Amino acid sequence: MKKILLAEDEENFGSLLKNYLELSKYDVVWVQNGAEAYSHYMKEDFDLCILDVMMPHMDGFTLGEKIKKKKNVPFLFLTAKGKKEDILKGYTVGAEDYLTKPFDTEVLLRKIDVVLNRSGNGTDLPEEKAAYELGKFKFVPKNRLLVFNEDTKCRLSPKESLLLELLCRFEGKIMPREIALNQIWNENNYFTKRSMDVYIAKLRKHLSPDNQISIETFNQLGFQLNVG
Repeated sequence: MKKILLAEDEENFGSLLKNYLELSKYDVVWVQNGAEAYSHYMKEDFDLCILDVMMPHMDGFTLGEKIKKKKNVPFLFLTAKGKKEDILKGYTVGAEDYLTKPFDTEVLLRKIDVVLNRSGNGTDLPEEKAAYELGKFKFVPKNRLLVFNEDTKCRLSPKESLLLELLCRFEGKIMPREIALNQIWNENNYFTKRSMDVYIAKLRKHLSPDNQISIETFNQLGFQLNVG
């Protein structure tokens, strides 16, 4: 059972979220202020911390900084503070993600699952192949070569190639944003997310000659490559 530290000062919301996470098979310690959260964090071992930003005694940003300096357990923010500067500050502090209230609980569970199961060396990724058959395309990652109808060739940029390879490895399933950002950009923040969106658009254009191929966007989760 993975153990989560939940720091949320709003009693009704905190109680509901604690119960929901426990029903989803997580062990949850819920506290209602930042100082108490930090005290538990230093005394116990947690797999993930979920932090509100606006809390008494110690705000979430300060708590996140302290968490990052000590045991470096991954954390994400759940907060009503949705301004761009707050979101950027959350990522600067080192958060894995930043969700604004209200949010979809299924999206939260998916994000928790990605963070808890991600490994730094990529051993949790689907198996890689030397080449991928994608409808009328053949993609060879080693040479960054995308071939259409066996004769029209295109050499992808390094990031385009790495991103398409990850999409191929997850074909038919959602490729989590977090995995791509950490594997390719080595950083997960507002700017790298926007950069990845640009590269997704470029890949859609490269693959557009085959209308059986699509890259579907799942907001806040990731992207899914579908063939046929």
